Amino acid sequence: MATQIVMPKLSPTMEEGQITRWLKQEGDKVSMGEPLAEIDTDKATMEMQALGNGVLRKILLKEGESAPLGQMIAVIGEPDEDISALLKQRDAGAQAQAAPQAQEAEKAEKSEAATEQKTEAAAEQKPPVEQKPPAEQKPPAEPAKTTAPSGNGAQRAAGDGQASERIIVSPIAARMAAEAGIDLRSLTGSGPGGRIIKRDIEAARSKVEAVAEQAPSRHLHAVEPSKQPAQFPSVEGASPYRDEPASVMRQTIARRLVTSIGPVPHFFLTTEIEMDRVVEMRRAVNELDAELKISINDVIIKVAAAALIQHPQVNASFQDRNLRYYERADIGVAVAIEVGLITPIVRAADQKSLSQIASEVRELAERARSRKLSPEEYTGATFSISNLGMLGIDEFTAVINPPEGAILAVGAMTEKPVARDGEVVVRQMMRVTMSCDHRVVDGAVGAQFLQTFKQILENPLYLFLGS
Repeated sequence: MATQIVMPKLSPTMEEGQITRWLKQEGDKVSMGEPLAEIDTDKATMEMQALGNGVLRKILLKEGESAPLGQMIAVIGEPDEDISALLKQRDAGAQAQAAPQAQEAEKAEKSEAATEQKTEAAAEQKPPVEQKPPAEQKPPAEPAKTTAPSGNGAQRAAGDGQASERIIVSPIAARMAAEAGIDLRSLTGSGPGGRIIKRDIEAARSKVEAVAEQAPSRHLHAVEPSKQPAQFPSVEGASPYRDEPASVMRQTIARRLVTSIGPVPHFFLTTEIEMDRVVEMRRAVNELDAELKISINDVIIKVAAAALIQHPQVNASFQDRNLRYYERADIGVAVAIEVGLITPIVRAADQKSLSQIASEVRELAERARSRKLSPEEYTGATFSISNLGMLGIDEFTAVINPPEGAILAVGAMTEKPVARDGEVVVRQMMRVTMSCDHRVVDGAVGAQFLQTFKQILENPLYLFLGS
């Protein structure tokens, strides 16, 4: 009996998945538990396993395409098994899902048409503006060989004059294409069901104008270079652009930020920290063992964890009717990857040594960049750190990652003149800004946490004194 393969839930926060690569092709034999495809979730690339034995009869989702959880993406069955009923079931579901979208698109097109009619009517009432004919007129472009649109579609014209494949095009798009001399057969519609709509014509027209502006004139050779008048390029219309499908990770980041910066009442606290002792301690520790490779960020993680244990009100989250206080400091460390940002977690950072934290951060960061983290390695932090100092950023504010109660934004260390004991001296200074959820952390509580964080960083030997 044929088996439906649906988009699986591969992480706790996953809502849809994107096919990165099919590991099997149509006609290949598959066994239960065998890797079938690689899927991009909101945070990682994970393997999907086959849930049955047989032959991969049909792939319904191409590489690079996305589908929500539960949508059928492939069929496994016997080589001669009839799977038409399953395919019809999938098509019926897709049509039912697309119907509301098509209705919304139709409403939008009608609204656009009404707006354009009003604009054109207003323009006709204005007095004509005299225009001088250009010195040279190019022959008019050959109009698109399509019949007048009727309803929502137009017919493609075959070479013998007989209608062939149907082109779905909106009335506004058809008129714009005719005016611009754009062949509708050369376009792929971005509307529901592949319908060509206004923005498709605008994009095509922008590309044509960009090419025309870059092409050399056919008559420049008739004018001596020394006599050519100085000219500036004429730029008309909107800038050419390209649309790329947003990755599942980028879509998830967008949704989570919307649920953070709006609903979560942020406030920000900034302090400046003298880092000379930390720099000297790090140098001395790394000289003891060249393989340790402890970074300033590793020290910051350890110090933040120690401060969180002293100020449990910051190591907390808002849970509707409750405030949740965590017993361990699980620190999320922001790592930039090609398609977005991910925060692998150093679990129980308060209980680990600097060398353990350094080793774990390096290993997590490497697997984060290769999209090989498991969900439990990037979900469930109690506090996060985002460090842009290595990119030369002096100071910034970060957006809280719900349900965490705070996030620390770390800037660059820079040499600055400061006053010490009545004298001006040069010190390595670093600015940090903590974003706080005011439902969890009050201003005084956040300030006390930063005060402890600053004191430990300026006196890092505290880390070796134990709890």
